[in-house]
Amino acid sequence: MSPLRKQMQDDLVVRGMSPRTLESYTGAVAALAKYYGRSPDRISAAEIQRYLLHLIQEKRLAWSSCNIALSGLKFFYRVTLKRTQAQFELPTPRQPQKLPQILAPEEVVRIIECADNPKHRAILTTTYAAGLRLSEVCQLKVSNIDSVRMTIHVEQGKGAQDRYTPLSPRLLTELRRYWTLHRPKLWLFPGGRHPDIAILPHTVQRIFKRAKARAGITKQCGIHGLRHAFATHLLEAGVDVPTIQHMMGHGHISSTLRYFHLARKHLGQTPSPLDLLPRPAPKPR
Repeated sequence: MSPLRKQMQDDLVVRGMSPRTLESYTGAVAALAKYYGRSPDRISAAEIQRYLLHLIQEKRLAWSSCNIALSGLKFFYRVTLKRTQAQFELPTPRQPQKLPQILAPEEVVRIIECADNPKHRAILTTTYAAGLRLSEVCQLKVSNIDSVRMTIHVEQGKGAQDRYTPLSPRLLTELRRYWTLHRPKLWLFPGGRHPDIAILPHTVQRIFKRAKARAGITKQCGIHGLRHAFATHLLEAGVDVPTIQHMMGHGHISSTLRYFHLARKHLGQTPSPLDLLPRPAPKPR
């Protein structure tokens, strides 16, 4: 490992960045250095700007991916190299705001039932029952499941925040069935070939996509669709927004309020102005 990469990693750790952010940011700097074929501390701000345009115009990366690269490069040059005046930006995206497609309760059941084996079934059930992010379900430990208090301890979720979410009795039954068969030790869902490490996110995504395909569901969503369904179904069941916000680990209530746009109960109780118009008098026959 080069001294610059080590220094950047240390700077990220000191500022409390997550392992995923550390990997993304250092990867962005490594990709820049590879593109120009020289050490990143010898690359100018103008060259960095041209590289960002290359990512957009030639590689055609999604704006979100380019923005992660931009954030990593800004951190390296402004924090690690202390070039506080370094300037390079991305154009503001003009993207339509699309609401996610929400899985109905019956569709969630079908997906879980179509899982390959008890471990895969337990992963999908846990994701939905607790409303977990992909990274959170991957990083669950056996010790995070408290069957006495009936809670799940989510450690260092988004924003490096811990939280507790309720442990469903049905989920506990599912997890006990899974534990009897697999006996995980540290990680609740360890990797298949490497039980000493947690299952990888792309593996969990693949499990979900395979089960969704087997269930014959064509809605466009990844495993995050189970988290969207969790929040929407709770709202439809009458759970208040602040409670859902806490269970989801949202830093701002605005993130939770968007589920009002998705809740069938909310939409069904909102009248159309057509139904509010006075009915015309019947025409004489």
